[in-house]
Amino acid sequence: MCSIMGYWGSSLSPERFEEGFRRTRSRGPDDSRIINTGKCLLGFQRLAIMGMTPAGMQPFSLAGSYLVCNGEIYGFRKIKEALSSRYRFQSGSDCEVLLPLYREYGTAMFAMLDAEFACILYDKEKEELVAARDPIGIRPLYYGLDGTGGILFASEAKNLVGLVEKISPFPPGHYYQNGRFVRYCDIASAPAVCRDDLDTACRKIREKLTAGVEKRLDADAEIGFLLSGGLDSSLVCAIAARKSDRPIRTFAIGMSEDAIDLKYAREAAAYIGSDHREILITERDVIGALRTVIALLGSYDITTIRASIGMYLLCRAIHETTDIRVLLTGEVSDELFGYKYTDFAPSDEAFQKEAEKRVRELHMYDVLRADRCISVNSMEARVPFGDLDFVRYVMSLDPALKRNRYEKGKYLLRRAFSDGYLPPRILWREKAAFSDAVGHSMVDILKRYAEELYTDEEAKARCRRYAHARPFTKESLLYREIFEEYYPGQSEMIAGFWMPNREWEGCDVGDPSARYLSNYRESGV
Repeated sequence: MCSIMGYWGSSLSPERFEEGFRRTRSRGPDDSRIINTGKCLLGFQRLAIMGMTPAGMQPFSLAGSYLVCNGEIYGFRKIKEALSSRYRFQSGSDCEVLLPLYREYGTAMFAMLDAEFACILYDKEKEELVAARDPIGIRPLYYGLDGTGGILFASEAKNLVGLVEKISPFPPGHYYQNGRFVRYCDIASAPAVCRDDLDTACRKIREKLTAGVEKRLDADAEIGFLLSGGLDSSLVCAIAARKSDRPIRTFAIGMSEDAIDLKYAREAAAYIGSDHREILITERDVIGALRTVIALLGSYDITTIRASIGMYLLCRAIHETTDIRVLLTGEVSDELFGYKYTDFAPSDEAFQKEAEKRVRELHMYDVLRADRCISVNSMEARVPFGDLDFVRYVMSLDPALKRNRYEKGKYLLRRAFSDGYLPPRILWREKAAFSDAVGHSMVDILKRYAEELYTDEEAKARCRRYAHARPFTKESLLYREIFEEYYPGQSEMIAGFWMPNREWEGCDVGDPSARYLSNYRESGV
């Protein structure tokens, strides 16, 4: 994971630019560089993953143009080979191909990339700044105007606090040029419905997810895996274990009182033969991490914060005790195949519409969580379920095939890997929310802590201070007040609370945890 920042304008001094840029040093602890082209400022902080030598340090330059990129460009070696007759490459970095590609294809190159990336490019010939972000928003990027016609881009919102009036997430699947955002890919919207039958769909799901995992095993740095014991992370680990020539390294976390998932993670690890490690956390760890987690996330969302505490503490332990620099995770699967609340979808069309909405918003929630918890600990997140080919295929499938009509959520995904990838008890286990699976006691601890801070009347009065995404519980109020300390007036960076669709019968609940849905049943047991 790296940190990038760019400015096009005349009112921001290099000193203030650098002050904002330093706030994300943990994203790129290996090296840091800021250049001033005379027209713009570009900054790059490096976490070396591909091309570990100094030659891989950015900004990259070509004929007076410069580029900084936080990303992984899959298949970059073939791109280099195709361009090698016209361009000379200096490093083993995957991102070095981007300037030559831009020179050949201009902004059309963004739609050509198989990548998770955010980049900022100074085009010397056109004298303009161009920025772009991958279609799902796996890699973060934010922007804001400086009030004098200038624009800033940065990896995280914290880089821009105090430098712009309003901070906004850069829209995924867009590029910025000449003062406007242009959509080059809407990954959530399929041009046509795919009518593959059940067997064909499961075969393709298996092939495409396997390919998505395999390409993410390519790194010059050490790789590890987060293993919760749930279906998604267990599948990523099982596929990787089959593709690796040595035992993969897996990590799990749980509350010392009721670590629900640790026993399942242990079972999955033993089955696939991984080098497995467990981390136990306490109530003191949870409360002690809360403020840090909200500050690093730049979010007040209840679900995101709950799930981030365990993830942050696990990643911190990995960073402090291992040489791992890349972590593969299981995010994005829920939004593609459905979650507990999508069992209540009133129609196929409603299910698909909800999936499209959630995929478009992922960059503000689960994807944001994975990026921040991992990057703040100087590691890179890779998300196989976010593979573009895989996402396009699953989103194109007939929703009638994807909806839970099988008495088992994510049936297609389970069936696709039902020939020995995982023990049946793991493969067919009921879904448990990550924040709950770390231990039901963790959420209860957070609620109790918030309850003790406010009287009922005080909480009601304080909640009324906020017009956008108004807090509705003492817990959500606590998170919002901490958020406002670090990101004052910037609540619109997040669309709102990640909750079940309350318009659906059975989903009008007052807590985002799936525990409050009638179909949770034996989940997490």
